[in-house]
Parts: sequence; C-alpha cells; structure tokens
Amino acid sequence: MGNKTRGLFNGRMLLKRKTRVRFSKNRSKSYFSGHWKKYDPLEGAPQARGIVLEKVELTPKKPSSGKRKSCKVQLAKNGKVVTAYIPWSKGVSFIDEHNDVVVERIGGAQKGARGDLPGVKFKIVKVNGISLKELVKGRKQKPTR
Repeated sequence: MGNKTRGLFNGRMLLKRKTRVRFSKNRSKSYFSGHWKKYDPLEGAPQARGIVLEKVELTPKKPSSGKRKSCKVQLAKNGKVVTAYIPWSKGVSFIDEHNDVVVERIGGAQKGARGDLPGVKFKIVKVNGISLKELVKGRKQKPTR
C-alpha cells in the first residue's frame, strides 16, 4: 500500500485511502454490518436490567479449580436468560432471588467469556439500584423492598 500521502491539499486522497483500508486488519465487514446484534442478548447496549432467577456455582476450566459464584438473570428488555458472574468474594451475600440487577459485559473482547468460565460473558454491577462494589465495601446498605 505504501505510506500515507502528506501535504496541504491531500484531503481527497486520504478519504479515498480510508474507504479502501476500512475493513483491513481486525475490523471485519461482519462486525460493521451489525449482524452480531441479532444474537446479542443486550442487543448492542452496554448494560441491561434484569431479575435474578437463581444462584449458580460454576466450575472453571482445566488448570484452575473451585466454585465461581454466578447467577441466572432474566433480562427485562427481551426476556432472554443469561448467566452473569458475581464479582468480589462477599458479592454473593448481597444478591438474592428476585432481586433487580444491572448486568454489563465483562471487559475484553466483544462476545468473549470471562477468563476461566466458558460461556459467562456478563457480570453484575448493581443490585436494587445500588452499586455492588459499594455494598461489598460497606459504604452503603441494600434497600429492602
């Protein structure tokens, strides 16, 4: 391809190059088409609200061991059920069945799972409108409904 053109009057050339190189490297055409949103439970949104159906203990992949605390959450927007990871060691004690929670994607690649838990792509951020981190650190109390 060569180097980019530089100079004062090269805007048209840069735009032309941009259209040519747009989907090269990591950016695939399929991502930009938005086709993945069809299968995404959050439908492209960064966060979603849901209701806890049950708490589940999952076993991680091969080298690591133990029980990872997670729960099944039914999303309010479309009724889909997703498995969400509960962060922090005391995080489980603040989450009960039928609680209102906010779920977001686990950091990292889009459609990627959490480290050693296959298929777990979401984590719980808020419980009954209060940040789970604040509850764990003891700064706030969980409201009773």
